[in-house]
Amino acid sequence: MDSRSLYLRLLSYVRPYWRVFISALLCMGLSSLIEPAFPALMKKLLDDGFASTQGNWDWLIYPAAVILIFLSRAILGFIGDYAMSWVANNVVLELRQRMFDSMIKLPLGYFSDVASGRLMSRIAHDVTNVTAAASTALTSVVKDSLSVLALLAWMLYLNWKLTLTAFVMAPFIAVVVKIFGRRLRRITRNQQDSQGEITQVLQEAIEGHKIMKIFAGQNYETQRFNSAVRRQRGYNLRSTVAAAAQGPIVQFFAALALAVIIGVALNQASSGATSIGSFVSFITAMLMLLAPLKRLTDVSAPIQRGLAAAESVFGLIDITGEKDHGRHSFKRCQGKIEFDQVSFCYPGAAANALNKVSFLINPGECVALVGASGSGKTTIANLLPRFFHVSSGLIRIDGFDIEDIQLVSLRDQIALVSQEVVLFNDTIAANIAYGGQRGASNKEIINAAQAAHAMEFIEKLPQGLDTLIGEKGVKLSGGQRQRIAIARALLKNAPIIILDEATSALDTESERLVQKALEQLMTARTTLIIAHRLSTVERADRIIVMNYGQIVESGRHADLLAEGGVYSQLHQIQKTVQIL
Repeated sequence: MDSRSLYLRLLSYVRPYWRVFISALLCMGLSSLIEPAFPALMKKLLDDGFASTQGNWDWLIYPAAVILIFLSRAILGFIGDYAMSWVANNVVLELRQRMFDSMIKLPLGYFSDVASGRLMSRIAHDVTNVTAAASTALTSVVKDSLSVLALLAWMLYLNWKLTLTAFVMAPFIAVVVKIFGRRLRRITRNQQDSQGEITQVLQEAIEGHKIMKIFAGQNYETQRFNSAVRRQRGYNLRSTVAAAAQGPIVQFFAALALAVIIGVALNQASSGATSIGSFVSFITAMLMLLAPLKRLTDVSAPIQRGLAAAESVFGLIDITGEKDHGRHSFKRCQGKIEFDQVSFCYPGAAANALNKVSFLINPGECVALVGASGSGKTTIANLLPRFFHVSSGLIRIDGFDIEDIQLVSLRDQIALVSQEVVLFNDTIAANIAYGGQRGASNKEIINAAQAAHAMEFIEKLPQGLDTLIGEKGVKLSGGQRQRIAIARALLKNAPIIILDEATSALDTESERLVQKALEQLMTARTTLIIAHRLSTVERADRIIVMNYGQIVESGRHADLLAEGGVYSQLHQIQKTVQIL
């Protein structure tokens, strides 16, 4: 997207605040239009003031006029700046909200491809650069442009020959601004990428601090961080050079123009072509012109940074979210699940993760998926709630193709308990009554916690359900976190349950308590269990054995053992490992 389109799109977010925006422009415009009043006053003072005010009180008009001019400019400038800043900050607020809304609707594959640190940097840091383009830069463009035009108009009125002399330098200044503007925008893109890298390294070092300490990774992480911040420093210095060099170069051309003008003006004065008041007024206007002109040349840097940030911001906003063409919705499904010749290949993968997989799970039935790592078990669990879309074949719930079911309705029917429990830095009650269950009563939360055998430890905590559990539930043990997750699934009361390695990382005692909670959760619900440890699925109604993306065996535990096939071999290997 070109600069003009980017800026116009950015300004489209100003539309809801157009009244305040117009008021800001008017105030800044009036403040700028008052600029020529001071050099005009100087002309009047020098040409007429000293001669006409002798012996009376008319001289008071001039100091009063000076005070009035500067006071008016100050009041109008303050109102304009504040109003423009108010608009800009509201625009940034809306952009951040839209970026977050877009992020949470992104398909699962996006989070696999893009580093989370870079994503966080786009929302937390990139958007702040838009503020400079939307407020500081825009204020300068409007206010200083009008000041320059007003002062130039006065200068033309005073002496058009001298003013045209000043215009000779305009093309040189325009070329300088254009060259440095391109360089600044390119550098800013690199700055944004390096900021994302810094955020990523920080996040990984914080989240992986235990592994870092155990495996003596401090030096490695320090090198990674130092490398990232050095790159950031390099880009910052290049940006500073580009921004800082632009001003002096422009001022040099302006000084050349000023020198020529002074020479021409002195020549005119010697021939009587101009008065002292006109000359002083012209020079005053020209000197006053330098400050807004410098700000206008300096404004290129924040504008280019803002446009580079806008590219990043709109790039995230414009990413297509999860596809949802579903028309059917469930109030509560029965829980019949059917996979019909389902194949799936992850983007960029050389081979299919699933190859023409077909099976049926009846309502209320408990089916376990077992097999070696990479056999396709978790892929099946990801396809059911439409985290990914099948490459071919159909998945049906109660006879409806899941592609024809509204996404919200589809996921309302499913509860998930996985090995990697996701908890939020909030109270236990808030983590149980999460999302769509936020309106649950305290009694309902307690009932869910009791059914999950979580109240046994919750009651021992100082604040009970109101205890803050820290980031990712760090204040709880693995078994406690797992039971909170089960309580959350119980409270949702979905007809379909997916248990993805829900007990694989627990000790024996924790597993026993969690298993009791899972039995409560599975009651009268269709359950899909994914497990490596076969001891956790022995009581399943049916066990499906996966290998290289295909179903190789299916049946009950005892029957599969009797067949002496893949399941029997896996079972024997695990028994041997346990003995060793």
